[in-house]
This record gives sequence, structure tokens and C-alpha cells, in this order.
Amino acid sequence: MRPQQQNDVFHAIAHPARRTILVMLKAGERPASELAAPFGMSFAAVSQHLKILKEADLVTERREGRQRIYHLRPKPLRAVVDWVDEFEALWTARLDALSEHLDRKHGRRKG
Repeated sequence: MRPQQQNDVFHAIAHPARRTILVMLKAGERPASELAAPFGMSFAAVSQHLKILKEADLVTERREGRQRIYHLRPKPLRAVVDWVDEFEALWTARLDALSEHLDRKHGRRKG
């Protein structure tokens, strides 16, 4: 089991609201108020989610007047991709075995 760290990307993407925020930021910078709009939670709760994303270095923040504008920094997600890639061979083997099983079950044979 991986120890959780304060700036852990895995922890940051664990919550569906934070994943939604990241998806929203894929389209470009957004003010905090716009990021908070789709959620049925307080602005303070959304601010906590944004803080966790900032600590994981997944977003940056800049001030524009009274607004805070957030920008996606996807580079830290590379760690997630690398970790998932470790399991690719496992899933490929299992999907191949399932395919072969279904072919046998339904009387289809490969070349």
C-alpha cells in the first residue's frame, strides 16, 4: 500500500469533484466561481478541493482583480499513467484469455 502524502497526485484525483474540476480545466482557464457552479456544495468546500489540486501541483492559480483563475498542469498525471501502465500486460493477457474462452464457447476458432 502506498503511503499518502500531502501533495499526492493519487489522493488529489481520488475524489470525483476534483476529477471533474480537472476535466473542466482541460478546456482552458476558469475562475473559481465557474468551477464551483456545477457542484451542490459550498464555495468553501470547492475551495478545499482546489487547494488539494494545487498542493498536488495539478493546477496553478493567479489573481485577476478579486477573482482567482485556475489553470490545469497535467504533467503530474504522468505518475498515474506510469502506474496504470504497469498493469497493461496483466489486462491484455486477461482480455486475450476471455476472447479465447468466448471463441471456444461459441464455436469460433482463430485462423
